Parts: sequence; structure tokens; C-alpha cells
Amino acid sequence: MEMLRRWCGGRPRRTDVALALACFLIAAPVTAATAYHRDASIPGYLLFLLLSCLPLLVRSRWPVQVAAATVAVGVVELLLLPLSPGRRPESLGISMFAVGFALYAVGTRTDRRTAWRTGCCAAAALTLTALIVRPGLEELPQNLGLIAWPCLSVAIGDAVRSRRELLASAVERAERAERTREDEARRRVTEERMRIARELHDVVAHHITLVNAQAGVAHHLMRTDPEHAYQALERIRDTSRAALDELRATVGLLRHSGDQAAPREPAPGLAGLDDLLDAFRHSGLPVALERSGAPADLPPITDLTAYRIIQEALTNTHKHAGPATARVRLDFAPERLRVTVEDDGRGTSDGDGASEGGDGGDGARAGEGTGHGMIGMHERARAAGGTLTAGPRPRRGFRVHAELPLPAATGRTCPRP
Repeated sequence: MEMLRRWCGGRPRRTDVALALACFLIAAPVTAATAYHRDASIPGYLLFLLLSCLPLLVRSRWPVQVAAATVAVGVVELLLLPLSPGRRPESLGISMFAVGFALYAVGTRTDRRTAWRTGCCAAAALTLTALIVRPGLEELPQNLGLIAWPCLSVAIGDAVRSRRELLASAVERAERAERTREDEARRRVTEERMRIARELHDVVAHHITLVNAQAGVAHHLMRTDPEHAYQALERIRDTSRAALDELRATVGLLRHSGDQAAPREPAPGLAGLDDLLDAFRHSGLPVALERSGAPADLPPITDLTAYRIIQEALTNTHKHAGPATARVRLDFAPERLRVTVEDDGRGTSDGDGASEGGDGGDGARAGEGTGHGMIGMHERARAAGGTLTAGPRPRRGFRVHAELPLPAATGRTCPRP
């Protein structure tokens, strides 16, 4: 059996040849014994058996036509080889073996409706022929017994087909679930990578900008005003320490969640806005702060998003706007938080954006949106469920405006950053 399975090798034509041969070899002894018992021609019976098995050679290609051919041979058998008078055979016709194999193939290779229609037609043809050839009530049970053989073959084939479809469906669902899981894992990895990239950009760009400005002040005042130069160096020290702390917290996101060595510093938020604005003021950028509405406890993602948008907008102003003043407005409403950062610096590009690595420089200030900082602000606003607009002001300067929804407006809890 194992050798036969290897020889077939999943090839339908070889399988059909093997099945037709097996049907003939299995049915031949029974057919010869039946012919001998009926005192009939054994070669004639074997010829009918051979004729009924030949269509099985193409059963995989034309299952319904093969079933019709085998049933036709069975009908001819009942018409041309009637029972001998006074004899009552205990078995079905000699072609019933081939009919069974053919209808099984119909059940496995076609849909359920086609299979049962073919089986019912085969049962009706054989039964009606038997009733014509063998009339009488005493022959009725045996004639009606011809209904069971085709229906049983179709039922077995239909059950096998249903089981194969069920297994194929289960395999497909498992493969789809695996692909979906891999896609979801890749999406989460991408989102986490982008989030870490935004954090690193905001931390590095902001603090390096302040350190660069304070270092310039210290260099300018070192000879003429050592006291103020010393204060600028102190601010450089404090700013660099803050940068290291935030970098340590951000790099901690790369650690495994179960790593106890991961830093536990809280994420920055609007509670530290005054310190942020003071750092910009010390670096030479005058910043005014306006608040309206009743401040409320913000979801962590909204709090962090508002802080980072203000930080990035002021960093861009300090780097690319030239001599300017800035104004930050926070408008607290029950349904949303509005954040606006404006400056009165230059509003057109002068080539500095390219030299600053494209992190939201003049190109971005001109509304092109090609800088990483500007892209990061848009991504942060979308992640918090809000919107962000940025562009030059009518006369001079630049404006960044973000609207961030609050849980009361959406009826849900905002996710943590």
C-alpha cells in the first residue's frame, strides 16, 4: 500500500489507473463466482465488469460523465443479463462496484448539490430498470435496495469532501492568523521605532540647540563679562545634564519591559513648561506664556504631546527664525486643548534649513513640511487623536497650532504614551 501511494505521488491520472485496476481485481472473483452461481457466461460477466471499470481511468477529470457511463453499463447489464429463472442472487449487479467508485468521486470532486443530484439520478435509473426487468412484489425489496448503494457512495464522498474543506479552511485560518500576527508585530515595531525616533529627535534637537546658544553667549562674554559667561556655562552644565537624563529615559524604552535596570523617570509634560520656557529665555529667546480656560488633569499622551509640540516649535524658532520673540498660548476647553506657538521672526527660507539637517528648518517653516521636527509634530498630534497646522503668519513670523481632544470629548480613555 505504501508503495502504491508513493507511485501515485498525488498525480490524479496515476491514481485513476490504480483505482480502476483495483476495482477490477477486487470485483473479478466476485463476478466470476456470481456468473458460475447463475450458470451464466463467465467471460460475458467479466466483459461487463471491464466495461464498467474502464471509465474510471478518467474519473478525476470528468467525474459526472464517468458516473453516467458506469450507470449506463449497469442499466445495460440489468437489461441483457437477466436473472436465471428460479434463482435469486444474494449480491448486486456486477457493475455496482464501478458505480460506487464513480459516485464517490462525484461526491469528493463536485459540490454537494451536484453530487446528490447525480446520485439520485443514478439510483432512479438503476431502480426503474430493475423494476422493469424484475416486476412483482416479491422482487420489490431487492429492487429498492439498489437505491442504497448509489446514495451511500455519494454520502461517503460528500463527507470526505466536507472534511477536506474543513481541514483546508482550518489551515488557511491558521496561516492567515500567522500572517496577521506577523503584520501586527511589524506594525507595532514600526510604531515603537517611530516613537523612539521622535523622542530622540526632540530631546537632542532641543538641548543641543540650547547648549549651542549658551556656548555662544559664554564665548562672547568670556573676556568682557566673566560673571555672565560663568552663568552661561552653568546653564550649559544643567542643560546637558537634563539632556542626558532624558536620553537615558528614552533609551530605556529599548530595554525589555522586565528589565529592572530600565529607567523609571516620568515623561515630561506641561507641569515642566515653565522650566522649558526659562531655558529658552536664558538662551536668548524671549517667550511669553498665555493661559485661558480651566486647566484640568490631562491624559499622559496629551500632556506629553503638548509639551513636545511646544518644545519643537520653540526650538525651530530659536534655530531658524533669527532675532525674534515667541508667544505660547494654552486654551483649555472641556472637549479639547488648543496649543499655539507663534513668533515674529523671518518667515522665508534663507538656506539655513538645509544646513540644520532638515529638522523643521526654514523649509519646513515655509510650509513644505519636509523637516523631521515638523513631521514629528504632525505624527504626535495624530497619535493623540488631534490635528496640527503650521505655516507662515500673514506679515512676518511662523505659527504652529494644535488641537488635542480630551477624553470628555471622545467618551474614551486616551492611551498612555
